[in-house]
Amino acid sequence: MSGRSTDESSLDTLLAGVREDLVRSPGAVDVPRIARVLRAQGRVLGAAATLELTARVRDHVDGLGPLQGLIAPGVTDLLVNDDGTVWVDDSGGLRPAGLRLTAGEARDLAVRLATSGGRRLDDAVPWADAHLPSGIRFHAVLPPLSPGGAILSLRLPSRDRLDLDDLERLGALTPAVREVLRALVRSRVPFLVTGGTGTGKSTLLAAMLHEAPPQERIVVVEDVLELAVDHPHVVHLQSRHANSEGAGAVDLTALVRQSLRMRPDRIVLGECRGEEIRELLQALNTGHDGGCGTVHANTAADVPARLEALGALGGL
Repeated sequence: MSGRSTDESSLDTLLAGVREDLVRSPGAVDVPRIARVLRAQGRVLGAAATLELTARVRDHVDGLGPLQGLIAPGVTDLLVNDDGTVWVDDSGGLRPAGLRLTAGEARDLAVRLATSGGRRLDDAVPWADAHLPSGIRFHAVLPPLSPGGAILSLRLPSRDRLDLDDLERLGALTPAVREVLRALVRSRVPFLVTGGTGTGKSTLLAAMLHEAPPQERIVVVEDVLELAVDHPHVVHLQSRHANSEGAGAVDLTALVRQSLRMRPDRIVLGECRGEEIRELLQALNTGHDGGCGTVHANTAADVPARLEALGALGGL
């Protein structure tokens, strides 16, 4: 982006005023606040213009800023590369969005979103992985680890909670496979959903858990909240990173142990990728039937070696 228009400069001035006003008086970014800041800046606008500005400011303060307008049905990922180019992933595949952020815009957005997700992101801690209040999964890396500029990756939550019938209608499953998966859940056999990155492991696992009897209590343990399980009795546990002093971390291993004391009918580990696999396997071998999770493996033949490697991390 070369240069800035008058509208953009006016928006920047308004944003600065709104942020100062939020410090003095925390609360929602609403029409009365925007009108108050405009008056303080000597600007008087009509109702329609004030409403439009309120929406734009809210996008920058509470939303995704310049990326907000790219959210649309079917969009699963928004990516900002180190050169500022923005890409969108939807049902048509990965494509350029026709938008470029300056280095400053990308860094400011990354830091704000990390803060919104309760994560530190700065020169001392130049990467962050967070779950935003809106349900978006967010990851960012700052220079010098990404020399060209900040890199942002945003995974948007699915608006639809799909069950196995939905997946069959979409052509993801055959009727025969659907029935096998349904029987697998209802027979309370422990299982893992495997696949490569972006293959729909979490979507399939959530659809399968929909088949669990409604009286069962499901405890989901995740590093970042991602499993949207359509079931009447689900509780979620989420790990916590250490704070700026290096204290307060709670890992998945600790949470799996805690889940055992929560009267679970099923323990679900969102993704097995470390020593927490030891706790899950011990639970499955001590009477906690029906447990499940996902694991990254490109083929079924790769799963045993992957589990052995994870088990070694856990001292098995």
